Amino acid sequence: MKRVLLLIPTTSYRAQAFVEAARCLGIEFTIASEKANILASLNPDGLVTIAYDNLRKAIDEVKAFAREHTIDAVVGVDDQSTIFAAELSASLGLSHNSVESVVAAHDKFLTRRRLEGSGVCQPRYHLYSAEDEAESVAQEIVQGSRGFTFPCVAKPLTLSASRGVIRANGRRELVSAFVKIREILRSPALEYSSWEASNHILIEEYIDGCEVALEGLLSNGRLRVLALFDKPDALVGPIFEETIYATPSRLPEDVQGEVASTTERAAHALGLKTGPIHAELRINSRGCWPIEIAARSIGGYCSRALRFVDKSDGGRVVSLEEILLRHALGMQLENLQRERKASGVMMIPVPRAGVLKEVSGLEEAKAVENIEDVVISIPPGERLTPLPEGGKYLGFIFSRAETVEEVEVALREAHRQLEFLIDEQDAARVENEPTEVWPKGVAATRPRREAS
Repeated sequence: MKRVLLLIPTTSYRAQAFVEAARCLGIEFTIASEKANILASLNPDGLVTIAYDNLRKAIDEVKAFAREHTIDAVVGVDDQSTIFAAELSASLGLSHNSVESVVAAHDKFLTRRRLEGSGVCQPRYHLYSAEDEAESVAQEIVQGSRGFTFPCVAKPLTLSASRGVIRANGRRELVSAFVKIREILRSPALEYSSWEASNHILIEEYIDGCEVALEGLLSNGRLRVLALFDKPDALVGPIFEETIYATPSRLPEDVQGEVASTTERAAHALGLKTGPIHAELRINSRGCWPIEIAARSIGGYCSRALRFVDKSDGGRVVSLEEILLRHALGMQLENLQRERKASGVMMIPVPRAGVLKEVSGLEEAKAVENIEDVVISIPPGERLTPLPEGGKYLGFIFSRAETVEEVEVALREAHRQLEFLIDEQDAARVENEPTEVWPKGVAATRPRREAS
């Protein structure tokens, strides 16, 4: 029986989904986390602790485990573990993307460097040290001495979920954005894959247009599109908080084809050849512009928005996680296709900083027509930090319907039913946090009603 090693940090939402997928396939699996699990003694073959902060030690630990239990594939499930998965696969002689290609996909500056000369559209850009004088940086952009001017976007190299990504329309805004990102990079809670990632800021010209997300699989360098998500909410800044993903895309077929071919060429330029791809692209009259090409699948709970049908197994419903495990183990995928219904997910944004006290309206939100589920992923009592500093969503809303228009309507209506009681005064009393001034008092926030 085949065994897969799943690199799942303890903070990941996806452990249960991968466990269920492995059981559906009838394969052995071992979860490798950075912290010991109290259940490990009951299932020593299924749980192992490895040193995520020490690659050499982790490789030795996995090799020792592999001497007792054959490992056929290593799967990293999020940004934290994809590079680690490539390193471990290489050490075990398993099929994998090169470590260099995964590192390049993980680092926004290296992605830009690799895409040069690939023939795909990309913004002009420049890398700055986080220690550079913000006024001097802004003056360079004002003068156009780096090949572009305003509007521009400043961003960290490796943070996900749009954390620290800020648009600037002029000198003063860029100075503020640069200082803000530098503060975020200095947060003691963050971990980086390299010194460069923790000490540099990328500035690139702003690309307008609609934005989409492509979920796909690479096999021998060829891309198979699993889903193309529209992002119907305009992402124009100053921060880029994602909300709704809806599929199938409403873009014309020829534009969808161009998105797929651009993603495949960008993946080739990065050196990626196998495994999942999650790509973010902007589309305008000048073409398709890759914003990010990640060597992983869609993050968090969002994978629940995708379901597939196995035509060779009586139309059995298959999760994205099962597809990823099948692909990693070289199992057949030819008879799998995305379900006929439209689907979507809303990532519930954090309205403002504070301590979450209560969420109401859950039953009303779940009762909205075409809503499948509403998941609040931050428990009461936990501090909320909005973008650009924060990196978590309040939760996720899922919908399925006959049309993508119905999905979008349902997601917005369910969101309107939710009310969040946030104590902003408590947030100011949290120790060891940045010294920001919060408004006093407790306020109930209901999402703003959008024009229909």
